[in-house]
Amino acid sequence: MHDHPLWTPDPERVAASEWMKFARFAGERTGSDLADPDDLHQWSIDDRGEFWSAVWDFCEVVGDKGERLVENADAMRGARFFPDATLNFAENLLREEGDGPAIIFRAENAHSSEMSWSDLRALVSRLQQAYRAHGLGKGDRVAAMMPNMPETIAHMLAVSSLGAIWSSCSPDFGIQGVVDRFGQIEPKIFVACDGYWYNGKRQEVADKLGPIVDQIKPDATVIVPLLGQADQIADGIAKAVAEEGFVADFEPRDLTFERLPFSHPLYILFSSGTTGIPKCIVHSAGGTLLQHLKEQRLHCGLVPGDRLFYFTTCGWMMWNWLASGLACGATLCLYDGSPFYPDGNVLFDYAAEARFKLFGTSAKYIDAVRKAELKPRETHDLSALRMMTSTGSPLSPEGFSFVYEGIKPDIHLASISGGTDIVSCFVLGIPVKPVWKGEIQGPGLGMAVDVWNDDGKPVRGEKGELVCAKPFPAMPVGFWNDPDGKRYHGAYFERFDNVWCHGDFAEWTAHGGLIIHGRSDATLNPGGVRIGTAEIYNQVEKLEEIAEALCIGQEWDDDVRVVLFVRLADGVALDDALKTKIKSAIRTGASPRHVPARIVAVSDIPRTKSGKITELAVRDVVHGRKVKNQEALANPEALKLYEDLEELRS
Repeated sequence: MHDHPLWTPDPERVAASEWMKFARFAGERTGSDLADPDDLHQWSIDDRGEFWSAVWDFCEVVGDKGERLVENADAMRGARFFPDATLNFAENLLREEGDGPAIIFRAENAHSSEMSWSDLRALVSRLQQAYRAHGLGKGDRVAAMMPNMPETIAHMLAVSSLGAIWSSCSPDFGIQGVVDRFGQIEPKIFVACDGYWYNGKRQEVADKLGPIVDQIKPDATVIVPLLGQADQIADGIAKAVAEEGFVADFEPRDLTFERLPFSHPLYILFSSGTTGIPKCIVHSAGGTLLQHLKEQRLHCGLVPGDRLFYFTTCGWMMWNWLASGLACGATLCLYDGSPFYPDGNVLFDYAAEARFKLFGTSAKYIDAVRKAELKPRETHDLSALRMMTSTGSPLSPEGFSFVYEGIKPDIHLASISGGTDIVSCFVLGIPVKPVWKGEIQGPGLGMAVDVWNDDGKPVRGEKGELVCAKPFPAMPVGFWNDPDGKRYHGAYFERFDNVWCHGDFAEWTAHGGLIIHGRSDATLNPGGVRIGTAEIYNQVEKLEEIAEALCIGQEWDDDVRVVLFVRLADGVALDDALKTKIKSAIRTGASPRHVPARIVAVSDIPRTKSGKITELAVRDVVHGRKVKNQEALANPEALKLYEDLEELRS
């Protein structure tokens, strides 16, 4: 336990914070003193209807709130926030006008651009008209395989302005990875780039677009230029058009916004595909907007004109979170490419030049900067930087110390954690509290977060399951193609009745903060990117040399690395050539992030009596933990093959 905090906000900063402004605002409404952050949090979960209503008013949400604040307030599956409300997500993100910058963009090949609020509104208007002309309407899906660029934001806003549903992934996904996701949701229109830059190289996508379009069968495909070859790619694909041609017939005019119920679907995000193809998680317009406004305004202190940066791709929920910064009037700073090309200073160069107020990244990135022995504090003007957020995997204590020693001593560092499942955070930064080494500061306002043991009892000072015991607006509307809600219920509510169980190991600290110890299920999390084992198996088991495979995440060097165990076909040896072939198949068919750090040959793979391979048992053996429930295994003796393996010690 560390006896002094790494950082404590000064009293002037606390008094002027958006958090305290909200505490005073809510206190006046309720006639109570909510200046203490723990009192504010307790009120926010005890009186959730009034709390979220206060967030709506404080953040000046555009729309009609309606009379009722919450219906079935204690039913995790049946609660409905603002059941009479109507709003439009895009209308709330496009409140600003004028020549100030809405979006600043940097690509790895030194391409840079700025888009003013007026320019953004004009592009959204043209896209809105083009989509409408293609028959896009309420509930239709648009799927995008795009880099993190301004046009991606504009397309999303145009789609949501019409009440249609947006879904995206990054262009480094392989054909099967894209089809496994978008094939399920049957998009009316598919949006894709003409290529992108990564690690100093042009990355072509033309060869995979045809097969993707053939399988997901959209009514139209729009090709957005980044490499300058949109026209020629569109010519080779049926029913495809370059973006310029898509909007050619339309001049900017006043935007129109379809105001719809609070729970109307906005986004479809995808789970990691641990036990099959990824689950399609449907998020609501109202829940996403309100939750993101709360997190960005109150927890992060963003106000109009602030510069917001998050290093993310369009396949991670942090992209959706970043886009919502427009609703605060913040300028989005987008980056597409490698964070280490040409060297590890590239994002700090951008931070200094664009004057980021909030620099969002992953724990793995902070660790990589530390290991590269960079000292941005000494080499860059970071005077505008007030906050750094870290997510994806738990930030190590060394990572916490490095931010203050190597990046900036007077900064609010917030390790945050939540997920695709809620398109937001359960636990995150609290701007009026100290930062303690290795600890997340606390639960989000309105989030009844706790840590429970296997018996469903709250525990302090020991590891348990991270749960949320009361409903909140950013819970999914449900899963796509799950009419009876069975898969949705199974994902979060099977473990504890009427309580969200998130699948993270967590622990309360003496300071009222939390430590996340990683996943409690089989999902992999290398470099902070959630990966499902099934997506790896789908590629590996196509190879005739492989009889079967099992994949785990090994805790390694303050992160998680992917380890693939393979049972080989008769007469096959695991040599370097076969390892290269396996890695290539995974990289091409899934994505570079799915490629294992270690491949180990084994003679047997443990499985349950019903024939399912058991990843969790192998993961426990590799980490030296006792395997519970061995009697459920058909071949428990196979576990010995995974004990203390030399290949996993380096």
